[in-house]
Amino acid sequence: MTASDGRPGGRQVISWALYDWANSAFATTVLAGFFPLFFKKYWSSGSDVTVSTFQLGVANAAASLAVALLAPVLGAIADRSGARKRYLLLFAGMGIVMTGCLALVAEGQWPFAIAIYMFALVGFSGANVFYDALILDAAPHGRIDRVSALGFALGYLGGGVLFSANVAMTLWPGAFGLADATAAVKLSFVSVAVWWALFSLPLLFFFREVPLSERVTGWAAVKSGFVQIAGTFHALRHMRVVLVFLFAYWLYIDGVHTVIRMAIDYGLAIGLNANDLIVALLMTQFIGFPCALLFGRLGESIGAKAGILIGLGVYIFACVWGYSMTESWEFYVLAGVIGLVQGGVQALSRGLYARLIPANKSGEFFGFYNMLGKFAAILGPLIMGVVSVTTGDPRLSILAIIVLFVAGGGLLLAVNEREGVEHAHALARI
Repeated sequence: MTASDGRPGGRQVISWALYDWANSAFATTVLAGFFPLFFKKYWSSGSDVTVSTFQLGVANAAASLAVALLAPVLGAIADRSGARKRYLLLFAGMGIVMTGCLALVAEGQWPFAIAIYMFALVGFSGANVFYDALILDAAPHGRIDRVSALGFALGYLGGGVLFSANVAMTLWPGAFGLADATAAVKLSFVSVAVWWALFSLPLLFFFREVPLSERVTGWAAVKSGFVQIAGTFHALRHMRVVLVFLFAYWLYIDGVHTVIRMAIDYGLAIGLNANDLIVALLMTQFIGFPCALLFGRLGESIGAKAGILIGLGVYIFACVWGYSMTESWEFYVLAGVIGLVQGGVQALSRGLYARLIPANKSGEFFGFYNMLGKFAAILGPLIMGVVSVTTGDPRLSILAIIVLFVAGGGLLLAVNEREGVEHAHALARI
C-alpha cells in the first residue's frame, strides 16, 4: 500500500490522511471560528466580554479533562482488542451528531450551547487519540514525519475549503437564500457535520488496521487494557527520553491549542472587527497547508526537534506582538505568521513521538500523548480566562501563555532522540 521507494502514497496513506481533511472542518469552523464568535455575540449576548471568555475557557477545559482521563485507558483497550479504527469512528460519530445539534440552540441559551459543544469536543478529541495511533499502520518506514505532515496539510486545506464556503455564507447570506448571518452560522454547523461524516468514509472502507497476533474482545479486552496501562506506567518510569518529551509536549502544545481555541475570542475582547478575525483565520488555513508539508521535509533534513523549536520561537514572537496590537491588519499579519508554523509544530511532534515509542503499543502510548495534550488544553484557556476576568485586561492573558512555550522548548532541548529510538525498538521486541 505504499510506493516502492517508501514514499507516502497509496490507498492506506490517503485514507488515513483524509480523516484529517474530514475532522478539520470542526477544528476550523466550530472550534477556532464560529463557536467562540457565536457564543460571545449570540448565545451570550448582553454578557460582559471577560465573563464570556471565562465561560468559554472553562468549557474547553472541562471537555479536555474528560478526554484526558479517558484517553490512556481507551488506548490500552484498543491496543488489546485491535479496535483502534472502531473506537475512532465511535467518537467521531458522537462529535458529528453533537456538531449538527448546535444549529438547534436558540439565542441566549449559552448553557445548552456549552453542553453540546463539550460533547462535540469530546467526540472530536477522543477520535484523535485513535487517529494518531493509526499513523504507525499508515506510514512507510522512515517517512513518519512526512506522512504526519500530509495529514495536517490536508486538514488545513480541507478545513479551509469548507470554512471559505461558511464565511461566504455569513458575509453574503442573501446570495445563498438565507435570511441573515445567524441562519448562515447555524447552517455552517450542519455543513461541518455532513463534511466530517462524508470524508470519514475512506477511513471506514479502505484503511486496514494491522491485525494483532493475540486479540481479545469484550470484558477480557477491558481487563487486559487496564493491566497493560498499569504496565505502561511502570515502563514510563524507565523511559527517560519519552518522559522528558511528554513533559515538554504537555507545556508547549498547551500554548498551541490555546492560540487555536482562544484567538477569535481574544480579538473580539480587544475590540477588533469580527469579520476581519474570521477572514484572518481563513487565511491561516491556506498558509498552513503548504507550510505543514514543508515542515515535514524540514524535519527530515534538520531533525524534528530543531523544527519544533523554530516554531515555538515564532509563537513567542506572536504573543508579544499580540499584546500590543490595535488594528485588524496586525491580526492578519499574526494569522499569517502562525500559519507558517502551527501545522509544522503539531506534525513534527506527532512524528517525533511515534519514533520514541514501541510500535506494538501505539494506541496506549498515544493515549498518554493525547492525554497530556488535553490536560494542556485545560491549563491554557483557563489561564487566559482567569487572567482576563481578574485583571479586567484581556491583553495580559496573551502574555501569560508565553511561559508555556519557553518551558516546553527548554525541556525539548534535553530530549535525546537517538537514545529514545533505540530503546523503543528494544521494547517492541520484548
